[in-house]
Amino acid sequence: MWTAPVWVGIVVFYFFHALHLEDPYEEVVSGPLWAPQQVEQSLFYFYAFAYAITCGLAVWEGGRLRRDGVWGLAPGRARYRVAAHTLAPVVGAGWLVLVLPVVMRLVETRLVPTPQALMPLLMGMGVVVAWAVLGCALGHLTPRLITAPLSAVFVYYLITKTGQVEPVWLRHVSGATDTSLDFGEQYRALTLLVPFLFTATVAAAVAVWWLPASRTARRGVGAGAATAALVVMVLCANTASGWGYGDGPVSAGHASARCAGTAPRVCVAESGGAEERLDQVRSEIVRSLTTLRQAGVRVTVPTTVSDSLLTGRHKTPSTRSEWWLPLSQQAGKNGPGMVGVRYGVLLTSVRFPCVFPSSIQPGQSVDWIVNHDAAVLWAATLVDAEEPYLSRRRGEYGGSFQNPREVLEKVQERADDAARLAPKQQRAWFQDEQRRACRLVQEAAA
Repeated sequence: MWTAPVWVGIVVFYFFHALHLEDPYEEVVSGPLWAPQQVEQSLFYFYAFAYAITCGLAVWEGGRLRRDGVWGLAPGRARYRVAAHTLAPVVGAGWLVLVLPVVMRLVETRLVPTPQALMPLLMGMGVVVAWAVLGCALGHLTPRLITAPLSAVFVYYLITKTGQVEPVWLRHVSGATDTSLDFGEQYRALTLLVPFLFTATVAAAVAVWWLPASRTARRGVGAGAATAALVVMVLCANTASGWGYGDGPVSAGHASARCAGTAPRVCVAESGGAEERLDQVRSEIVRSLTTLRQAGVRVTVPTTVSDSLLTGRHKTPSTRSEWWLPLSQQAGKNGPGMVGVRYGVLLTSVRFPCVFPSSIQPGQSVDWIVNHDAAVLWAATLVDAEEPYLSRRRGEYGGSFQNPREVLEKVQERADDAARLAPKQQRAWFQDEQRRACRLVQEAAA
């Protein structure tokens, strides 16, 4: 209890400062909100503190048992029971360092966690128990007054520095998850089992020496346990060596969706931040598609328009029948609003009968850009999405041309001239502009 002000202060400081340094409270609660992701984020800063505090306190308690000669007393209670009784407050402190920020985050976001969402917390709590065993054993062998603070500092830097050094597998077995979660993702069992087993097997091998047996028997069992622990550690390291930076195994697509309508059926993430605006989102999509088709743009109405937030980190490309758009990102409280939804419809529906280069190569003709962008800008004006389109192209022109202002003015001039034509003439102009852009890009590639 006398250490409580230290670790409670750490939890409070890091929760309200570090955890909200990049994401202010208003942005956090406005979504998207996914319980496994929020649990993982709330634990990020506290794994190292929990293990370090646990180890330091366990060294202190282990040293106290040694000082009092408890192991030398008559065996009225098993050594495991004595160790468990002694380490219970230590483990409780380590657990609270992990549990408190998770509870605070869930209360803050008003999320109800699923058992799968709490798996990173349970993994950390298991590793806390392992560090308590290791610290207690260390306290039996070394002077606690010196070793307790040094071990706490050592464990803290051991956990934090493994995330900054090679080889990569070190960060995956440290006990602090190196893989962040996206919306709708959960950790696979192996991602959390590997770091737990890596530390827990060492603790189990150490705990073998507390067996109520003769010294000879303990040596034999201890040698076998040490060998088994080494094998498990090698297997864990070998498994994690196949993972990249922040790339432990995860599974996606677990978030539920809310859908409305047919042809197209529009679906958004249940807690993505835009679920309350689903009807409005669908209305904007339908209105934009109708406007483009009436103006002469050849648009194939998709069967479904789904929120790309539901796919996790690996985004699914859109097809003619199934579109994936960032609906929650655009229509949520932190997004640009319905203009973003219309902009997404524009970019997905306006297609050309040829393929354009994704980047501009030095020395390559770029005459096609004016015709291409004028046609898209004309379509963007129809659905009131010209501002985001022009904003994006201004940035791209500035990095590609020496005269970006002149290029943009030329594009706007052609689009404005087209908007003054009669409706049938506008349709013919748009199709002609598409053909010109394709002819010019093919000539540039030849």
